[in-house]
Amino acid sequence: MSPAPTQIMQGIEVPTSSVNPKAFFQQTRRLTFLQKNIGTIAGFGFTDTIPMLQTGIIAGLVIQFLGTITTSGTGTTATTGRWPYDFIRAARFSANGQSNLINAHGWKLKFREMAQRGDLSDRGIVRGIGGASPGTQVNQGTFSLNTETWGMGQNVTAVPNAAYPVELEWYIPVAYDEVTLTGAIFAQTSATDLNLAIDWAPLSDLFVFTGNSTAVITAGALNVEARVFTIPQAPNGQIIVPDLSTFHSLIESRVPTVALGDNEIRLAGQGVGKQLLRLFGQLWNGTTPAPLPCNYTNYGNVQWKFGGQDIPETYPNGSLNAHMLEKTFDSDCSTYQGFWGHDFASENAFRDSVDEATATELRFLVNLTNNVTLAGTPAIEYVQETASIGSAA
Repeated sequence: MSPAPTQIMQGIEVPTSSVNPKAFFQQTRRLTFLQKNIGTIAGFGFTDTIPMLQTGIIAGLVIQFLGTITTSGTGTTATTGRWPYDFIRAARFSANGQSNLINAHGWKLKFREMAQRGDLSDRGIVRGIGGASPGTQVNQGTFSLNTETWGMGQNVTAVPNAAYPVELEWYIPVAYDEVTLTGAIFAQTSATDLNLAIDWAPLSDLFVFTGNSTAVITAGALNVEARVFTIPQAPNGQIIVPDLSTFHSLIESRVPTVALGDNEIRLAGQGVGKQLLRLFGQLWNGTTPAPLPCNYTNYGNVQWKFGGQDIPETYPNGSLNAHMLEKTFDSDCSTYQGFWGHDFASENAFRDSVDEATATELRFLVNLTNNVTLAGTPAIEYVQETASIGSAA
């Protein structure tokens, strides 16, 4: 008897007859379990690497940090706009030789979770942002859960010496969603090599000190929890899997050259077989880095374009873009966290997403008005969320 025909999915050879999305969704079970517990993280400026268990089909990962940040010294301590979620300087998820799947700062991960989960809202979650510690109390635009604890406010000065309990959570979207499982990863094979690397930010990203003041992690534990779906078997013993031909990726890029007026940037890594689902970013500015609010005062045109000069979507000022983001995601993403963006996925991902095979030379443009004063080392950080057939690179 000749062997059953096979096909390659995500670099893995899978029997063609076992690819049956309808049967898979009827029979699979969702599992949530601890992938890894680390009693003490590597610390500011270092990396923790977590190999994934070879079990089921991975849809997503939850990162939880539990610890205490202790400030001390006779000088002063302030937090930057990167506190608290950019404590993760980069979360990097790789699978089966594909290094470009997830690679983003913590704030970008929080934005993406807010964008994807239509029923998730930060309205009513009070946190301190700006001013002297504990900060001006705001109740939206924090991207925070009520069950989280920031410890210190974001971008605040005059932080007293104390031990501050901190509990933070981030979601790593391996799959585009947990309904279609587009981009989920087949883990249940010895041929699979899955790793999550967490680069923790250095102190200088998160704090500004004078004198001999400093901050240390006096206790810091990490839990990485997996969202996994079981792989059922057919009566003939074959496994049943959904269509895993697509990779889902969330990749951040940095543009270190920023000027007043038009900043037009070509998207990195364009290619045939890719669908652009979302494009979003921030401008980090100031001697103490903080995201520039996306509003009428700071931003002129916010648009994306392709080809010679095809411009499908233009917002003539930052406020109009901010209105769209708030209405789409039920969060003020732009006032405090400075996000601008274009969403092609929330209403109908496979109708509205941008086919990079036909919309070539994709670019985005953000216009900075003369009201903006650039200081420090300003940079644009932007994220492309894509679905890719065959390769995520």
